[in-house]
Amino acid sequence: MEYTKPADIERESMAIIARELAARGIALPEETAAVVRRAIHTTADFDYAENLRFTAGAVGAGAAALRGGVIVTDTNMALAGVSRPALRALGASAHCFMAEEEVVRRARERGVTRAAVSVDRAMELHPGAVFAVGNAPTALLRLAERIEGGARPALVIGAPVGFVNVEESKERVWEACGRCGVPAIVAFGRKGGSGVAAAICNALLYTAAGLLDPAARE
Repeated sequence: MEYTKPADIERESMAIIARELAARGIALPEETAAVVRRAIHTTADFDYAENLRFTAGAVGAGAAALRGGVIVTDTNMALAGVSRPALRALGASAHCFMAEEEVVRRARERGVTRAAVSVDRAMELHPGAVFAVGNAPTALLRLAERIEGGARPALVIGAPVGFVNVEESKERVWEACGRCGVPAIVAFGRKGGSGVAAAICNALLYTAAGLLDPAARE
């Protein structure tokens, strides 16, 4: 059968993912299935069925926070991947502060990364946001510091990709979130990326807006 409509292509892709997961003997918990499948759909990488970890109730907390809430990303690439129709349906918004002049200035003065400073800037403006990190380990490390200092974001999505400080930053923010009661979704190991961070955001947005069926988005 030839698939030409986007909704049909996505629906068949998700069916293939479900079949391959079953063939691998992987049964996803109902609460987290939409997020895991969306990550696999974005990457064609079934490792996400095992390396994505969730604190208890993280998906529900993230979906609830996005009804009229805010997403903060660490890259404009991730920001571009967040579904604008889903944001509008929920009265939500998404932002990235990496290129803001104030962030650039502060980072230069302090001798730290813009990613770390952008976390501080976002905390000033949207302290209860969903923070989605797909690129910068220093953003996750700063989030861990802020959480340990009393900050309480609605959810932390930790999915930076790479080799330097990546695994350590994920472990650090996971520990901080668990100890301080902050919901978290973390892609352990080296894998991740802006696309994965956006995919997780979209799974939460679609869940909150009742748009998991791609036909509902047409």
